Amino acid sequence: VVVVLLLRLLLVVIYWLKMSDAKYFTTTKKGEMKELEVLLHSTKKSDQRDAVKKVIANMTIGKDVSGLFTHVISCMQSENLELKKLVYLYLINYAKSHPEQTLMAVNTFVKDCKDPNPLIRALAVRTMGCIRVDKITEHICMPLHETLRDDDPYVRKTAAICVAKLYDIDPELVMEEKFIDELTDLLSDANPMVVANAVAALSEIHEYSRTGPVFDLTQGTVQKLLTALNECNEWGQVFILDALALYEPVDDSDRQSMCERITPRLQHVNAAVVLSCVKVLMKNVEYIQDADAKISVYKKLAPPLVTLLSSEPEVQYVALRNINLIVQKRPKILASHMKVFFVKYNDPVYVKMEKLDVMIRLATEDTIQQVLAELKEYSTEVDVDFVRKSVRAIGRCAIKVEASAQRCVDTLLDLIKTKVNYVVQEAIVVIKDIFRKYPNKYESIIGTLCDNLESLDEPDAKAAMIWIIGEYAERIDNADELLSSFLDNFTDESSPVQLQLLTAIVKLFLKRPTNTQSLVQKVLGLATQESDNPDLRDRGYVYWRLLLADPAAAKSVVLCEKPLISEETDLLEPSLLDELICHISSLASVFHKPPSTFIEGRIPGRRVVPAALFEADVQAPGEVDLLGGALEDTKISSTSMILPKQMWMDEETGKGIEVLGTFTRRDGQIYMEMTFTNKSTAAIGDFAIQFNKNSFGLAPAAALTVPSLAPNASHETSLPINNRGGKQKMDPLQKMQVAVKTSVDVVYFSIMLPFSPLFVEDGKLERAEYLRMWKEIDDSQESIITVSGVNGSIDDIVKRFESCNVFLIARRRVNDQELCYMCMKFINDVVTLAEISFDASGTVAKVALRAHFTEVIRGLQDTFSTILKGVVDDVDC
Repeated sequence: VVVVLLLRLLLVVIYWLKMSDAKYFTTTKKGEMKELEVLLHSTKKSDQRDAVKKVIANMTIGKDVSGLFTHVISCMQSENLELKKLVYLYLINYAKSHPEQTLMAVNTFVKDCKDPNPLIRALAVRTMGCIRVDKITEHICMPLHETLRDDDPYVRKTAAICVAKLYDIDPELVMEEKFIDELTDLLSDANPMVVANAVAALSEIHEYSRTGPVFDLTQGTVQKLLTALNECNEWGQVFILDALALYEPVDDSDRQSMCERITPRLQHVNAAVVLSCVKVLMKNVEYIQDADAKISVYKKLAPPLVTLLSSEPEVQYVALRNINLIVQKRPKILASHMKVFFVKYNDPVYVKMEKLDVMIRLATEDTIQQVLAELKEYSTEVDVDFVRKSVRAIGRCAIKVEASAQRCVDTLLDLIKTKVNYVVQEAIVVIKDIFRKYPNKYESIIGTLCDNLESLDEPDAKAAMIWIIGEYAERIDNADELLSSFLDNFTDESSPVQLQLLTAIVKLFLKRPTNTQSLVQKVLGLATQESDNPDLRDRGYVYWRLLLADPAAAKSVVLCEKPLISEETDLLEPSLLDELICHISSLASVFHKPPSTFIEGRIPGRRVVPAALFEADVQAPGEVDLLGGALEDTKISSTSMILPKQMWMDEETGKGIEVLGTFTRRDGQIYMEMTFTNKSTAAIGDFAIQFNKNSFGLAPAAALTVPSLAPNASHETSLPINNRGGKQKMDPLQKMQVAVKTSVDVVYFSIMLPFSPLFVEDGKLERAEYLRMWKEIDDSQESIITVSGVNGSIDDIVKRFESCNVFLIARRRVNDQELCYMCMKFINDVVTLAEISFDASGTVAKVALRAHFTEVIRGLQDTFSTILKGVVDDVDC
């Protein structure tokens, strides 16, 4: 929608330019560059202006006019505002290709920043912010400081945006010059547009900051923003509302007060303002304790959302995608406005599709009759995709509202009688789902379905019909003939049809074994001997061996009672829905995907607590004990992942002694596994060891036991370690200094301590405690890395983590990603939380680590990378 609007605006601008200055876009002639060069140095300002316009016109249509750079720059000294704007536009376009020459314009910029005309001051600072040349940034600081404190609000608001642009080029410079503090001061500015631009700049900097939060909203700041909200323009209101969506009110009265003050924005004519206001209200209304106040807010949300559906189609589509999220969260908000979602004849198909989805979500016993009448009407439309979705919607109504199931089935039968091929096939697919939801209730219509068997040519419809025949084979006299007709073209059918046909014939054989033995032998032979599909072949072998070994067991497996299908199979995961509600009025709410899936990096302050993942205590895949507890008494070793020994000290540093070593953890005890080798020509003895103060207070728990070593002799030893030694924060945290005394001398070496042996066995948190900690830890204390080359199945990876005392708290599938929530505790009681999301291939994982003590995160990133890859690379875990 944004792209369409921008294209429209661009066409209008081009049209206007061509109408007003069409002569500048005429075809260039030979030698024109030389003529322009002469005109650019003309003493007549009108000639200079026309020449620069001609240059800009050539630049606009894609012609390279960079050769005129120095000549155009010479026109910067003009007092004419129009000419200066044109020169600055040219400068922005070619500054990157001429960085050295661009420096010549710096003095003019600085001079213009002090010009009496505020328009020129603002133009100068805006242009300096748009010139993305490193050498310019060091010259922009002083003018930017001055313009941020300018007397004119237009200059101040322009300078505020310039800070955000400068941060994108050089974040360190912005922090050093304390521009963030000056932007924060502008939040108290008397002019609402200055406040809005300061909010926009701070929000953008906050979004991409890697040094912690830079936009910390307090109660006092929020009051200033709410005051400015009523006076700034529509886009300023959007910036302020988006910022308020990140604010966590201090108490219930603060929350109610904020909601009450922003509610008038719901009546704004701009759709972006309305949706941004809806976002803030939806995020906060859940936590309002006063029931009457909560109901009042919900009632106020409906009218503006309905009004958005009277806008142009593009806005309607965006509104409907956001409404879809809202009705999933709170369907009662729009429950009484069903009719506004009825499809109009002139609606674009993309709007029609979205309206259908919302209609089904709002359908209740009170409105189902109206909805079914509409859907039946839609099923006679000319658009095939829309008709298909309408037929599917009828089936969803039957599954969602049980009282309407009979009426829905009758409607589907009427549609089947139309004999329209795609309508019949879609109806059969949804009737299969109705049979799943209401078994043994509507089987009387099977005869009508079988009459349309020959018209089926789509895989989904064939598979659905075959399932119905197999499921109710005992009630269909000629079931064997019907299934046999499909079997004739078995090898040409798609995989879903083949799998369904195999299962249906086995069901038929188990129900009527007398006359179907040859049929089941034929399908098993085709599945196991003539198919290249491993799924089909494996299922065929399973059925074959079950039927041979124990027909009774086969019957209990194949003919078991099936679970009822759920009412809403397309609802978003609760955690994903909560996150998308926080992104209403953004692309995320249109795509129905979190921003991390289509934008690099993360957005601070919008991380959603995974509360919904812990609502039900469901066993994660791989945790089901198929032996019914037979393994409970089995002793499982508590040895963590053992890293290979590395060279800790070479013979030169050790004055003849070489030390190889690693760390491990066994039965709750840390050990240093070391190999001492005498590389000298004389015997060495009297070994002792001592640690310097380190981050975790590690110290030897026993004396070092290494005998006197003859030349070239080696000895392996295992030294127990405790954490009762002296503590001193090291940089990096894992660094540890060791002294080894021998009969020759005292030698020293440094090692990097792996984190995995430091995780304790009692570090698993209860789910409630995990959630509490997740909420307590600020988003700035989270770090995200992406690990490629993940090795092994997710079950194997979880086992590797748990062998290192990294415990799985919950595991869920969200869309095509597998999410694992884990925790670990160090020997010094520092607890860290982790969220690992695996992509569909299982070879790439995104690891989010949260801890109050953020210094451990850098080392944990290496640890998690090593465990995920399942191999030890150059980085210790």
